[in-house]
Amino acid sequence: MKLTFWEVAEATKATNNWKKWPDFDLTGIEFDSRLIQKNNLFVPLKGENDGHSFIESAMKNGASAAFWSSSTATPDNFPTLHVTDTLTAMQTLASYYLQKMTPTVIAITGSNGKTTTKDMTESVLAQQFKTYKTQGNYNNDIGLPYTILHMPDETEKLILEMGMDHAGEIAFLSKLAQPQIAAITMIGEAHIENLGSREGIAKAKMEITSGLADKGILLIPAEEPLLPPLTAKLTQTVKTFGMNHADCQATIIENQKEQTLFKINGSDTVFTIPVPGNYNVGNALIAISIGQFLGLSKEQISIGLADFKLTKNRTEWLKTDDGVEILSDVYNANPTAMNLVLDSFSQMPTKGKRVAVLGDMLELGPDSAKMHASVKNHLNPKEVEEVFLYGEEMAALYTVLKENYPKSQIHHFAKEEKSLLISELQAILKPEDMVVLKASNGMGLNEVVTKLLEM
Repeated sequence: MKLTFWEVAEATKATNNWKKWPDFDLTGIEFDSRLIQKNNLFVPLKGENDGHSFIESAMKNGASAAFWSSSTATPDNFPTLHVTDTLTAMQTLASYYLQKMTPTVIAITGSNGKTTTKDMTESVLAQQFKTYKTQGNYNNDIGLPYTILHMPDETEKLILEMGMDHAGEIAFLSKLAQPQIAAITMIGEAHIENLGSREGIAKAKMEITSGLADKGILLIPAEEPLLPPLTAKLTQTVKTFGMNHADCQATIIENQKEQTLFKINGSDTVFTIPVPGNYNVGNALIAISIGQFLGLSKEQISIGLADFKLTKNRTEWLKTDDGVEILSDVYNANPTAMNLVLDSFSQMPTKGKRVAVLGDMLELGPDSAKMHASVKNHLNPKEVEEVFLYGEEMAALYTVLKENYPKSQIHHFAKEEKSLLISELQAILKPEDMVVLKASNGMGLNEVVTKLLEM
């Protein structure tokens, strides 16, 4: 970040007499005082703890200035910028910085796959442009402006992930970021408890067009019937991706455990992605479409997809010392996403047995039991020999699986029984077995993955 103290003051309309300080350069911004480096701007946010109380730590670590909205006394002899709200000031500053630096903004949302799509898109565009992407899951009203203010000043293409829990949140992020390109990976059931229905989720995801440029492009899944009625009145270009009747359409050539090969319509190029599953091909189609829209060659796009690095805990293949293969996908879950993963996992070749470890899918609302039970249709004892279910919501799936599975091949554990789940898994897994773990992040199945790797 290359801004000066006075420039920040003017952009955020600071209300105090900040000109009493000579102007100076600010080279970064942080809201965590522990991460402050020399010449950074400190943003004390109010949450469980009031960030203003950490000003001494920020100053000690090298902060040169701070936003200030607290009623407490201003630090002595330290440059502060008085604003009504420090978070709003950071958001305003991010908007100003985007207008100053003018990168092409690509916005990505969806019920599942947005982080993988972000990673793929960044890798593709990096073949030709200076790129920067959302780090980790910094995709909300704090993380998105933080990402913008952390992009290197030479950034040409900025890829922003946009997440949400409630209606209106993506609209705010889109209006702040003003994307030229936007993509919706899929409509699932995540946060249906807050949004009421898949229709409500579709409308919330479509908020990504709130700030989309007039001559921008929106990418949507061809197989999602809820979206065309919502895009009908858009003036921007709408393009589809998918396996059938899509503008960017894939044909799978080979689906392996650690990679997938496919072609797209109108091209003989074979694309390879280092992750399994047709659902990940859908994510790759977004990256391909964006690459084509921005003028990259098929060769550049192919190299970018083949070399992309996946954010941790997203469809990650791991292996224990004694040869058990682990497909870890434990960051988030909804029925649509879980079913896609199980369908793919069920067809993966293995010399041992396939085992599924499935935890609760959270925030599904009053139909949660029905949605958990529906996963039954994607589990077959001839393909997935043993199923471990974890959490209270998974009791519904356990009940209906009794119709398909011998009792000895299905297991259910309450949330407080994680240690028992781990010990029983360790007892039954043998070299060359393959296990998939999928759940909402709040279930903590990453701890199970860690313990399995210690086998």
